Parts: sequence; structure tokens; C-alpha cells
Amino acid sequence: MKNSVLLMSVGVLAIVLGIVALVYPFAASITATLFVAWSFVIMGLLQVFAAFRAETTGAKIVGILLGLIATVIGVHIIGEPLKGLLSLTLIAGILFLVSGAFKLGFGLLNFQGSARLALVLSGVISIALGLMVLNNFPQSATVLLGVLLAIELLSNGVSAFALGLAVRKIDSENPA
Repeated sequence: MKNSVLLMSVGVLAIVLGIVALVYPFAASITATLFVAWSFVIMGLLQVFAAFRAETTGAKIVGILLGLIATVIGVHIIGEPLKGLLSLTLIAGILFLVSGAFKLGFGLLNFQGSARLALVLSGVISIALGLMVLNNFPQSATVLLGVLLAIELLSNGVSAFALGLAVRKIDSENPA
């Protein structure tokens, strides 16, 4: 019973935060940017520390350099979140295009039937999203990451709430 209440509570919280992110997409975009920046800092520092455990000198040097680069990128984005927001939006648009092209090509060349249709449709949607982001760049930067964050929060919230309901049903059918 406790697990179902916790899951449903987390689900409701995520749904509320997703709605807030949809209402305030610029603030959510800045929040997402800062989250990514802090992730770079933390992962970069962990990479530096992990590099000291590498067996070879070359692996240590590469690990330290990659960790320092990630840390510097994160610190730079924290210091200039609007520039970071622009950079991340540009990268997102390019990733949409590239992943869409790969899905489209892979679907057309390797599958038949419904699998082909699903991959081709997904590829076309990703390409369209990429074109929309890049065609409206830099204006798209003010809302894109916030809307993506909102969709993720809403999706996670609905699934957590549904999982909580399923756990509650299982618990009621199988009392301990």
C-alpha cells in the first residue's frame, strides 16, 4: 500500500510540474539548461576522479582531459545560461534531424510492413521537428527545452500514477 501511494504521489507531483512547465516554458527551458549544466559539472568531476584509477597513463590523461572539458562546459553554461540555452537548442535541432534521417533510412532499407511504416513515420516526425526547431532558431530556444521537459514530466507522471494504481490493485487482490 505504501508503494502505491508513493508512486501515485510522485505521479501527481510530476504532472503538476509538467503543467507548470507548459505554462512557463521559458523558465522551464532555463531550468532544463541549468540541470544539464550541473550534470556536466558533476559527471566531469566524477570522470576526473575516475581517471586516476585508470591503469595506463594514456587512459588517465584522456580521462582527465574529457572530465575537465565537461566540467568547463558545465561551468560556462551555469555562468551564461542564455547562451547555453541557445547551444542546447541548436544541438537538439541537429539531433532531431540526424536521428530522423537514420530512422527513415533504416526503415526504408531494412524493414517491410508495419515495422517499416513505424520507423519511416518516426523518422519523418523527427526530421520535421528538427526543421521546425532550426527554421525558427533562435526564437525556438526560449520554449523548446521547457516544452520537452514538460512533456517528459507529464509522461513520467502519468506512468508513475498508473503504476501506482496497478500496484494498489495487485495489493488489494493479494493481501499479505
